[in-house]
Amino acid sequence: MSESAQAISTSWWKTWLRDRVAELRQREEQVFLVLALVIGALTGGAVVAFIVLTERLGMRLYPVGGAPWRRVFFPVVGSLGIGYLLYRYFPNARGSGVPQTKAALFAREGRITLRTVLGKFFCTSATLASGIPLGREGPSVQVGGGIASVLGRFAGLRTEQVKNLIPVGAAAAIAAAFNTPLAAVLFALEEIMGDLNAPVIGGVVLASATSWMVLRVLLGNHPLFKVPQYQLVHPAEFAVYAVLGVAGGLVSVAFTKLLLGMRARFLRFPQWTVWFQPVVGGLLVGLIGWFVPQVLGVGYGYVGDALNGNMAFKMMLLLVVLKLIAVTTSYASGNAGGIFGPALFIGAMLGGTVGTVAHHWFPAYTAMPGAYALVGMGAAFAGIVRAPMTSVLMIFEMTQDYAVIVPLMIANLVSLFIASRLQHEPIYEALAVQDGIHLPKVETRRRPGRRQVAKIMKTASQLLPVEITVREALARVRSSGFRTWLVTDRRGVIGVVNLARLERELAEGADKQVGELVDALVFPHVHPDQGLDLALERMGANQIEILPVVNRADVHKLEGVVTLRDVLDAYGVNRA
Repeated sequence: MSESAQAISTSWWKTWLRDRVAELRQREEQVFLVLALVIGALTGGAVVAFIVLTERLGMRLYPVGGAPWRRVFFPVVGSLGIGYLLYRYFPNARGSGVPQTKAALFAREGRITLRTVLGKFFCTSATLASGIPLGREGPSVQVGGGIASVLGRFAGLRTEQVKNLIPVGAAAAIAAAFNTPLAAVLFALEEIMGDLNAPVIGGVVLASATSWMVLRVLLGNHPLFKVPQYQLVHPAEFAVYAVLGVAGGLVSVAFTKLLLGMRARFLRFPQWTVWFQPVVGGLLVGLIGWFVPQVLGVGYGYVGDALNGNMAFKMMLLLVVLKLIAVTTSYASGNAGGIFGPALFIGAMLGGTVGTVAHHWFPAYTAMPGAYALVGMGAAFAGIVRAPMTSVLMIFEMTQDYAVIVPLMIANLVSLFIASRLQHEPIYEALAVQDGIHLPKVETRRRPGRRQVAKIMKTASQLLPVEITVREALARVRSSGFRTWLVTDRRGVIGVVNLARLERELAEGADKQVGELVDALVFPHVHPDQGLDLALERMGANQIEILPVVNRADVHKLEGVVTLRDVLDAYGVNRA
């Protein structure tokens, strides 16, 4: 074929493709619903593969009654190998998956790459199969959201439509992972979107139902847990469920604070240590698993034993403590896996423990411990994940028993109240902040028309390198017309200093580096979509006249600055 003929053929192909994309954009609503069906089917298949791969491979690597050395060897080797893969090839596949999915939705224009989807699937599968006691549900959410993102961008949808597909994939993942299609819809709206009135509900319902049907076709009609029928023995039992809610809230707070505290310490280590940090979790899990093999893996089989009253009191109490330590260490050290499954496991053991004590002292007024294990799952989930309505509906769908609803609501409400009072920031938001991702609040998303920082921000010019001394910085600031400057390093902006602070520090140590005066994790800033009222408030609180405007997906990525003069001018205030 001649060059001219090849050029004509290429031109025709590009024209045809451009026309098809234009047609798709004119029919975005119909394409959206069709994609919801496809996303539901593909995500359902991926979650089924997750379940089969992790459970069957785990049974081969450390079978029940197998040699104890297996319970140490495979968690250590698995976490070390997967740690290298996460560091070298799949950096965005680390962790739970839910914070990353929300970051893609609200801070990364709905973008999750195919590489991240594949890395999340295979790395999490290998991690869980090796015995690391994390969950597969959170990673499934990121895989589902990633499938939705890839298909939406491939179909040529607008960015807003691609973003709307993220909760569609998340709902499909939860529907298949828990066999709970209704709870999946509520989770996508309550936790991922943060808005129960989100306009994407049609696609979310469609994908959830499709994924659930794929699960039923491939694995059969089997509930995640088989539990006996619940019965309320006496109205006084409600007081015991309230006590269980208190215990669930306290354990949830301990779980969250321990995980966040340890993860903050791991994040402070040098970057070159990241690839082998996960082995810390693997080694701890292996050592605990040598003596208590019930700690290894997701452990849904042991949850079933607790729900049916087939587990001893001392073992349940021991597993609450050991599982909490093993899970938080595994996650904080950087292994791939979620906290959904561990939250249910810890809640079941906690509920079984409380139920055993209550039934021992008040046998005529309380149900068997299995009923409390069931409610304990919901209480821990509500306290840790902060999705109380999803928790109630999920347990209801698992049991298909309406009688459990009232005890669930009591325990969940008490647990949520205590957890939110003692740990103000929800765990997923706190994890995102530790990664330098600042997700918008619901109020920010609902008020797009107000005066925004993006409309008045300017290019940054008042920058101090992190290695400059206080004496040098003070000389530079005094010679300029600005009393507030930004401190930067190779990552970008890491803090803000003003003239008064530099003058105070000069007396203590003139040769001290400016970088020692700021906290790279917590410093005053605003995002482009936030309001001028918030910028003014933060300037006043920190006594500064300039605020860095940073990216939501990376708190160190400087997009501009906003000055006090510009804010006042925007409000029509004359400072002259």
